Amino acid sequence: MRLLALFQAQFQGDRPRGVPGTLRDRVWVTLWAGRPQIERTHFLEGVRAFVPTIPAVFSWGLVTGIAMSKSVLTVPQAIVMSLFLYAGAAQLAILPLMAAGLPIWTSLLTAMLVNLRFIITSAALQPHFAYLPFLRRTLLGSFNGDITFVLFMARYTEPGYAPGKQGYFWGIAVTNFVTWQVASILGILVASVFPESWGVGLAGTLALIPVMVSTIRSRSSLLAVGVAAVLSLLLFDLPYRLSLVAAVIGAIAIGMAGDELADRATLRAIHRHAHDGDDDGAADGNVGRAGSAYHADNTHRGSGNGREERS
Repeated sequence: MRLLALFQAQFQGDRPRGVPGTLRDRVWVTLWAGRPQIERTHFLEGVRAFVPTIPAVFSWGLVTGIAMSKSVLTVPQAIVMSLFLYAGAAQLAILPLMAAGLPIWTSLLTAMLVNLRFIITSAALQPHFAYLPFLRRTLLGSFNGDITFVLFMARYTEPGYAPGKQGYFWGIAVTNFVTWQVASILGILVASVFPESWGVGLAGTLALIPVMVSTIRSRSSLLAVGVAAVLSLLLFDLPYRLSLVAAVIGAIAIGMAGDELADRATLRAIHRHAHDGDDDGAADGNVGRAGSAYHADNTHRGSGNGREERS
């Protein structure tokens, strides 16, 4: 009965009297039961929003884990890298440098260059979470990812506070992190089972395509996707995977320009409609005034005729 009471209290966000608060209980209340209901609801919505991308993320995590396992890293080293680096493109980029025995600073520089796109995406998220303390925003940015960013921005276009916004982000981010780590560590541990001829990386790429297509909801986003694809192909031979950074910068720039042009076109249409409405109103007023004058003139004439007849 005490366990049942504790279980019920956890879901109610309170702890019954007489039941000791263990570390597990405090963690449960802090991370889940103590959160507002709307945040928990939106967290689950974020999880559901991420579910269609799980096959793609799992495939890429598996590929990255296999690559790390077949490199110069030991199994513990590969697992630690997966847990703390948490950036598939950067992990794959630095593996050849480590295998070549280059100085550690070259690997750090390469990882930083590959991850420059996260500075851009985090800057785009800043207006949504500017009200949070610095450490909370730092933690949130640490769990930001490509798909996390895309899915979140597709749901929330207006900056500023909104009930459930933080929960929605964490629902996507936590599911992304868990999926990636499970797949990556699985790839590290059972790399020999998956031969390279299977093309697991290609499967991950193909699985990502419908996810990306589903996020295209306007002409500006379609234009941004097109620019990113062209830039990534044209600049594919750049070192340190700088083609990714260039594609992200180009896509964001063209997307912002497209949104600005669309907003201006909408404002022009509104002003034109308002101007046309004023013209129509003025014309209606003129017609009304002419009708009133005509009616008054006829009334005056009718009165004159009546007086003549009486005389």
